[in-house]
Amino acid sequence: MIDRAGKPHPIWPVAIGREEGLALEAWVVREHAQATLEVGLGYGIATLFICDALLSLGSDARHLAIDPYQVRGLPDHDTRFAGLGLQLLEDAGIRELVEFHEQESQIVLPRLLEDGRRFDLAFVDGSHRFESVFMDLVYCGRLLKEGGIVFADDIQIEGVRKAIDFCVANLRWSVEDQGSEGPAHRWIVLRTGPAGVFSRPYTAFVNF
Repeated sequence: MIDRAGKPHPIWPVAIGREEGLALEAWVVREHAQATLEVGLGYGIATLFICDALLSLGSDARHLAIDPYQVRGLPDHDTRFAGLGLQLLEDAGIRELVEFHEQESQIVLPRLLEDGRRFDLAFVDGSHRFESVFMDLVYCGRLLKEGGIVFADDIQIEGVRKAIDFCVANLRWSVEDQGSEGPAHRWIVLRTGPAGVFSRPYTAFVNF
């Protein structure tokens, strides 16, 4: 992709590929999702697949994407995506379908929870550090409807996998599907557990 300043950006292997995109799109359709959440807009490729599915499901569908690296960037960080994710959505004519938040997910997700927002499906592909993925998954679990779907990318990274293992072992999430598209992208589809799991006794803990 070429940004508006004329600088080329190699999309892959940063962005998901066609096989993973089609799997993501199929899960949105399968769940009849009307409200979807994405951590990590990046170059906007996954967003295109999600929005394509949403448009096929009805006019009331909406998508919310979080990415602190699109335009302004964070202190001591460059704007690595140079707004290309948003540019792609504009070029595809679906920018109005996407509610965009250019802040860190650890700031946005608690705010969404406080505002009483609810979602049917979440795609998690933001920071791959354990603590960041852990917070993304736990907050997504609280923001999703009971039995909602979390589609997580890059589970070949140990920190990502460990965060997922916690949710399966302690939050009673179940594995619905898994896939891979070369060594750079492995994904997993998880169904969240009962809402009451977040009120379990504080002594309830399963080592993961």
